[in-house]
Amino acid sequence: MAAAIEGRAGSQPQRAGTGRIVLASLVGTTIEFYDFYIFGTAAALVFGPMFFPKSAPETQTLNAYLTFGIAFLARPVGSFLFGHFGDRIGRKSTLVATMLTMGVATTLIGALPSYATAGAIAPWLLAALRVLQGVGLGGEWGGAALIAVENAPEGRRAWFGMFPQLGPPIGFFIATSLFLALLIGFGEPAFIAWAWRVPFLVSAILVAIGLYVRVSLEETPAFQAAAARDERVAVPLGEVLRGHWLPLIQGSLSIVVCYALFYIATVYTLGYGVRALAIPRISFLEMLCVAIVFMAAATPISAALADRFGRRPVLLISAVLAGAVGLAMPALLAHGSTGVLVFLCAALGVMGLTFAPLGALLPELFPTHVRYTGAASTYNLGGILGASFAPSLAQVLEANGGIAAVGAYIAVAALVSFLAILGMRETRHDAAI
Repeated sequence: MAAAIEGRAGSQPQRAGTGRIVLASLVGTTIEFYDFYIFGTAAALVFGPMFFPKSAPETQTLNAYLTFGIAFLARPVGSFLFGHFGDRIGRKSTLVATMLTMGVATTLIGALPSYATAGAIAPWLLAALRVLQGVGLGGEWGGAALIAVENAPEGRRAWFGMFPQLGPPIGFFIATSLFLALLIGFGEPAFIAWAWRVPFLVSAILVAIGLYVRVSLEETPAFQAAAARDERVAVPLGEVLRGHWLPLIQGSLSIVVCYALFYIATVYTLGYGVRALAIPRISFLEMLCVAIVFMAAATPISAALADRFGRRPVLLISAVLAGAVGLAMPALLAHGSTGVLVFLCAALGVMGLTFAPLGALLPELFPTHVRYTGAASTYNLGGILGASFAPSLAQVLEANGGIAAVGAYIAVAALVSFLAILGMRETRHDAAI
């Protein structure tokens, strides 16, 4: 009977409308990561003087980076909370809740008073909303990945799992392009005074679109089959910690290099380029728009290779390339704008190679009844290790050891992920999930 249910589950995606499933996973992560990234860009460009008391510019920037980082500490809370309900009541309704949480927090950031207006309460409000953003995104990725992977045809889980992975580069491109358009259209004085708020307020419109797409979804066949077999557990997190602690640790470490590469390239290097290399904000945002295309292009290539050759070989090679990019960072940034552009393209291109297979790998590490909690937890615990304080730590490393120390940080993150992946089992040939 169980085999029959699994058989029907495997054929259901083709009848239910694969395009709608792919669209829901892609649109959702695009909007959620757009919301998350506009905070990082604003932290590098305006949040220091806007929300923190006057002091040395480096201190204001560091405070802004620390506020940026606290969301990563909140993301595991979101993965535990939304993972619990995703494994208990279903993927669809949980994903609607994650999007509402993120959308409300992001829109309210656009309406926050500055430090000059509200005093000490301003940074506390900013920090509180950033935590709420982290909680929302903490539950988002796991559910979006499961919507795609649990509906994938046999042998194409990495390809289907790629679509939620495409959301981050698309969301980043939209966010960066909007900031760039505002800088060009209104100029830096107006941008710093008020125009930076526009991307946050626009989030309300984007979230409404995302909710419309997601409300029309059906529950995944894998969850329906698990519910029919009465496999749901009372506390999924407890089951993960008791019975699946090794893949939880390995999965968390496997994604460290992705986070380190991305946030050092897009947040720290943005601040460094404007502050230390005197690259105009507009020019740097234009370079980021070019570089993110490399990440988007590398993502489907890597996913196709992961379905053909396996998750482990693709991820191991990508980790080696990431370490090489980190070690090359000082030499590249020493060549001004041209070197910065090469570094950004290389870093984000390699990030796409490492990121795509994880959309299938992390869900494959866990059984259906704890898959939402397990996949979301590994993804977001890895964020604490690789990204939470990557920009602020990079600034501290720069102050004490120069850019070479920042590049070494990327190389160490690559080594951590390489060793974690080396110890994993290959999941490509696992039975349909």
